[in-house]
Amino acid sequence: MSTPHNEAKKGEIAKYVIMPGDPLRAEYIANTFLDEVVQFNNVRGMKGFTGKYKGRAVSVMGSGMGMPSMGIYSYELFKFYDVEKIVRVGSCGAARKELDLYQVILTEASYSNSSYIEDMSGTPQKITHPSKELNDEIIEIAKKLNIDMVVGKTSSGDVFYKEDFTKTLETFKENNIIAAEMEATALFHNANVLGKQAACILTVSDNILLNTETTAAERQTAFTKMMEIALELA
Repeated sequence: MSTPHNEAKKGEIAKYVIMPGDPLRAEYIANTFLDEVVQFNNVRGMKGFTGKYKGRAVSVMGSGMGMPSMGIYSYELFKFYDVEKIVRVGSCGAARKELDLYQVILTEASYSNSSYIEDMSGTPQKITHPSKELNDEIIEIAKKLNIDMVVGKTSSGDVFYKEDFTKTLETFKENNIIAAEMEATALFHNANVLGKQAACILTVSDNILLNTETTAAERQTAFTKMMEIALELA
């Protein structure tokens, strides 16, 4: 079995999938941390791999950028490949001055003005939630690994480049949003619709208020703490 976006056969993808946005980050995770790695997808360059971490099967696959892309790939994994859990590992822009580059963040709720949920399910909704069970496990794992992790509300946006951030920053302040990314709302909604589990672990790649940022290469390979947490969840 395959889909228009995934050439994997049934059984080639594990029940648990780690999902970075960047397919090259997916390849890095697979080659760095997994044993017995087999590539199951390269359609449109969206790389997907299955391997073993400490003897347990785990898959890692890119989602692409934005909610439409995440919406397609996560829905297919949940619906057609019997995936039970997806954890997004991505970059984010911090909306608090005290959040330094490389700070790990766990999303406890995702705010969005996107039409994704209404288009998919017919009902407008601004707030979506991850699996509490997964989040609780992730918090415990971070403690065991002695990784400093901030838990808070993040925002999923449709637009990366904006002419004016004033209104956005006002919205963030009004809704107690600590960081911005572009995919969690679609992932959480798909999981909730299909009775699956999802979570989102982020690493601060830039600070919107301080105008600080990491390089593209660092975003691809240097965000290892969130990767370690997601792998231990397997």
